[in-house]
This record gives sequence, C-alpha cells and structure tokens, in this order.
Amino acid sequence: MHAVAPDLIGATLLVDGVGGRIVEVEAYAREDPASHGYRGQTARNAAMFGAPGHAYVYRSYGIHWCLNLVCEEEGVAAAALVRALEPMEGLERMGERRGVDDPRLLCSGPGRLCQALGVTREHDGLPLDRAPFELRASSGSLKVVRGPRIGIAQAAELPWRYGLAGSKSLSRPFREVAPLAGERSDATPAESP
Repeated sequence: MHAVAPDLIGATLLVDGVGGRIVEVEAYAREDPASHGYRGQTARNAAMFGAPGHAYVYRSYGIHWCLNLVCEEEGVAAAALVRALEPMEGLERMGERRGVDDPRLLCSGPGRLCQALGVTREHDGLPLDRAPFELRASSGSLKVVRGPRIGIAQAAELPWRYGLAGSKSLSRPFREVAPLAGERSDATPAESP
C-alpha cells in the first residue's frame, strides 16, 4: 500500500471520460485505527478487502461519496483515498455537477472530486482497468511530498498523505512538506520519516 499510494500521484483517473491527474492521496492500512478495515469486514467495507485494482466507495458523514483505490492482496484491507485531482477532462461536465465555475473548486477534496466525477455507491467494487474507470500511470518527472493525514481523529500524525509538490489542486496545503524518499525513482530525496 505504501508503494502504491505515492505512485498514484501524477496518474490520470477518468470516470466515463471525466477526470484528471491525481495530485493527492492518503493511505490506509489494515493495522491503522483510522482505516475502515481496522475492525474487520462488513457489508459497507467489503470492497476494501477485495482484490487490488478495484474501487472502494463509501459515504462520509452521510453526505459525500469518497473514492479509494484498493491496494493490497485480496483479504487485506488497504486502500488509498483519492483526495484531489487536477481537473483536465470534462471540465464543463464537472462544473455542472458541482455548480461552480472555478476549476480549483472542482476536485480539491474527496467529496468534491466524487461529485465532479459522478462517483457514487454504484462504483463500489468495480475494477479500475475497465469502464467506467480509466487509470493511466504517470509519465515524466514529479516531486512527490508527504505529510500527516487530515480530516481524521485517529492516527492523523502518520505521514501517509502524499501529494504533488506545488499543485494548486490540493485539498489543503501540506503542514509538513517532506519530499518522498526511496519509494519513487523520480522523487526528490528526503530524510527518513
């Protein structure tokens, strides 16, 4: 999961042709008290325990849908929450869904992102390599940074939030910006966490 999450930065994610470049994710592991899989499998989180390369979609606070990409082998609950995209494809459609014109407000946060892309519970458990999803690996050199996770009460201090350095599409700026070391060939070296 910690190998997959930073590699998602810069990847292109589309849902029915609408989306853009992933600029922020947070990792959640099975031993993590903030993870939905921490207390075991339920009907709600079953997709998180499924095969890697599938979507795990849940509703946050009964209001917003959130999209996670399952990262570990089947039976191991681990996923990366997609927190923000740089909108690139289907901006007009995103704006209609979100009711805003400012590209910065389209996908800068997990709830906004799902609303803009039209992601709902219907997408839960679907494979990411088939329609309606399209996930393409990053190309080119990127500077990936990491810092503590945000918007959670437990284990928030873990540096499991990854982002594209300097992106204007982040959900929030990084409190402790530390370049990612040793996990990506194109990342800038940093000190150990």
